[in-house]
Amino acid sequence: SDAVRGYGAKIYWSENTQLAREQKLEEVLGQVPATFIHPYDDYTIIAGQATATLELIQEAPPLDAIIAPIGGGGLMSGAILAAQYLSPLTKMYGAEPIAVNDATESLRQNKRLPPTGKDTIADGLKTGLGERNSEIILDGIYDIFEVEEHEILTAMMLVWQRMKVVIEPSSAVVLAAIIKNKSKFQDKAVGLIFSGGNVDFIKILIEISKINSIQY
Repeated sequence: SDAVRGYGAKIYWSENTQLAREQKLEEVLGQVPATFIHPYDDYTIIAGQATATLELIQEAPPLDAIIAPIGGGGLMSGAILAAQYLSPLTKMYGAEPIAVNDATESLRQNKRLPPTGKDTIADGLKTGLGERNSEIILDGIYDIFEVEEHEILTAMMLVWQRMKVVIEPSSAVVLAAIIKNKSKFQDKAVGLIFSGGNVDFIKILIEISKINSIQY
């Protein structure tokens, strides 16, 4: 929030629930001349998110698989569409924390399910699938992997230490999924989409301190 405020934006606070955020949104829209743009359940947003996969396919050698994190589904649905057009033989995988595995359960039951309402260190993935996103994902995804909290933190630390790149826990789920499922990706060309670097360092350090050991 300090960074956002530093860029000159005005922040409107609400309770940390979907309903509270929606109510605050309606309140703000009634006060200022603003237009609501949904962060993921919007075809224009999905198309914008697809450019990450577009660039990956253009820059990388032919890929056997691409894996992206799943929260609301904007990035994943965009990735699926881009691959279908540009690299149809590439299998598309998703990854999410097992604590908030509504996308996995939606795939198992072939229908969009609500978010679990549980907590996870990968807080950017707590949102349930959007309607437009779920249609694309359930039709085009090959599989979704679930990962535990300690697996997410271990993968994140690996990227921090080896690549010297700060990624957030919501990004680390993709690497955690590959580490957990090594045999599925052995000798495969795999593209990973890291989704962001928003990190609450104090919170992360507290969670890391709870891990007895980190093994790569």
